[in-house]
Amino acid sequence: MRIATSLGLLLVLGTGIAACGSSQPQHARRRTGASGGDHAAVEDHGRCDTTSAGLEVSEYDTSGDSTPDVRRVFRRVGDPPLTRLILACRESDLNGDGTKDVVRFYNEEGRPLREEADRNFDGNLDTITIFQDGRIVRQEIDENNDGRIDSKVYFDEEGHATRTERDLAGRSTADEWHPDRWEYYEDGRMVRMGTDLDGDGRVDRWDRDHEFSPAPDDQSTGAAAAAPSTTGAATAAPSGSSG
Repeated sequence: MRIATSLGLLLVLGTGIAACGSSQPQHARRRTGASGGDHAAVEDHGRCDTTSAGLEVSEYDTSGDSTPDVRRVFRRVGDPPLTRLILACRESDLNGDGTKDVVRFYNEEGRPLREEADRNFDGNLDTITIFQDGRIVRQEIDENNDGRIDSKVYFDEEGHATRTERDLAGRSTADEWHPDRWEYYEDGRMVRMGTDLDGDGRVDRWDRDHEFSPAPDDQSTGAAAAAPSTTGAATAAPSGSSG
C-alpha cells in the first residue's frame, strides 16, 4: 500500500526571510529604541520589541512602494568604542497589506530561536517554528484555523522532516498534547502511519508503504502497538489567535 505524503508544510522561513535579506532595499531608515512607544509597530501589528533601551531599529522598503515592509531590531552590546549590534528580531509584511505576517526572534548570540507566522494572511498566527542551535527542530501548525495547534512536525539535523504528529480529534489543550496520528518519513516520503482510533494513546491501526517499510512480525499479526511518548506541554497559538 502506498501512502501519499501529506505534510503540507509552509516553511515561511524561505519566503519571509528571503524578503528580509535578498536584494538591496530601495528605501531604509534607522532609529533608536525609546520608551515612548512605537506607533509604526502598533499600526502594522509588529511583535518585535522596538521600545526597550539599548535597541536600534531599521526598517526597509523592499517592494518599492515607499512603505517599509521589513523591520530589523538590533541589540547594542558592549561599550564604545567596542559596541556591536546583534540581531534580536526581524519581521516582514509578505503580501503588502500593511500587516507584519512573519516574525523571527533571536537569542543573545543572534541565532534564531522561534518564528511565528500567519501563512494564510488572515491576521492570525498559524505556524510556529522552533529552533535549536540555529536549526529547525519542530514546527507547530494550526491547520484548521481554530486557534489551536493540531499538528507538530519534527526535523532531523539536516532539516528533513522525520515525523508528524496530528491531533485529529481535537483532544489537546494548551497544557497537554494528545495526538492520535503519527506519520513517519524517510527520504521525503511517508513510509508508515499509525492511528489511535479510541483515544487511549496507543496505535490501533498501522498503514504502511510496504516497499519502504515492511511490517515487523509482532505488528503484522494485528497486535496494537504503543504510540510514541507524547509527554510535554503543547505550544498553543498566541492569545487571541484564531488561525
